[in-house]
Amino acid sequence: MHIKENISLKNYNTFGIDVRARYFTEVSRKEELLEVLSMPDYPEKLILGGGSNILLTGDVEKLVVHIRIRGISVTGREGNEVLVKAGAGENWHSFVLWTLEKGYGGLENLSLIPGNVGTAPIQNIGAYGVELKDVFESCEAVEIGSGKTRIFSREECRFGYRDSIFKREARGRYIITGVTFRLRSKEHRLHIHYGAISQVLAERGISSPGIKDVSDAVISIRQSKLPDPRETGNSGSFFKNPVVPANTFRKISEHYPEVPSYPLPGDQVKIPAGWLIEQCGFKGKRFGAAGVHHRQALVLVNYGGATGQEIWQLATHIREKVNEKFGILLEPEVNIL
Repeated sequence: MHIKENISLKNYNTFGIDVRARYFTEVSRKEELLEVLSMPDYPEKLILGGGSNILLTGDVEKLVVHIRIRGISVTGREGNEVLVKAGAGENWHSFVLWTLEKGYGGLENLSLIPGNVGTAPIQNIGAYGVELKDVFESCEAVEIGSGKTRIFSREECRFGYRDSIFKREARGRYIITGVTFRLRSKEHRLHIHYGAISQVLAERGISSPGIKDVSDAVISIRQSKLPDPRETGNSGSFFKNPVVPANTFRKISEHYPEVPSYPLPGDQVKIPAGWLIEQCGFKGKRFGAAGVHHRQALVLVNYGGATGQEIWQLATHIREKVNEKFGILLEPEVNIL
């Protein structure tokens, strides 16, 4: 196993933050991962996937292990359902496109989300009315301490809104090496009434959409609202959409009748974080090389040369102002390292 030293991580995180890893290696097979985990000279490790959900605020003294385990295979069929396993190092959007080419439905609403397959369960990624948990069957993970492989079922992952056991009790204990999805090969269950999907389909004259049509609509919407990380550094949505008690929402709506909202079970309401940020005047604002995107206030961007500390200072400033105005403390969706 080749260990490199003093490696820039700029091309390994979608924010494009130029920090350095004291030690760095890549693994393409589970056997290589086990070998790295057994190295006594590097007791502390940082596991890196697609780098789409992290903000690096300084150089990394740990051994950075970049997961590149790939491979896609059908592992089972049950009636209209098909089980598909993907390696943790597969690019998420490329994997979604693969499922569409095969006619497998379930992931079309999650098109164009940045990152890799292995980090998707950690966040329980979601978009346009669909979350990963809706199509998740299981994931294979290696326990860092023992090197043992464990299979986590959907129930064991304890998914929540942009949350899972891997962000709580199991945080830092496991490395996901593969994920199995339960998709549909026919009689697809489309979700087209969230956001502008149905509007885009109507504009295109599509009255009976298929899974590819839905994916194309989602891609179009995302490209119209969100910056491409290859051109402008960002990690997509920086904050979670806050969920508040219904009585808290009613108090806010008394002062701001136009506040958008999504009722949830348990007498709770989800409020778009982007709307809250925009009401505080941050949309399109630039602070040196860091800023808030002009089309989507939920996205913080690196215009080139910003440090992770500068991005985090902006995020902290936004949280303070939103809390002052609305009494809501935004929670980062991005992992701050």
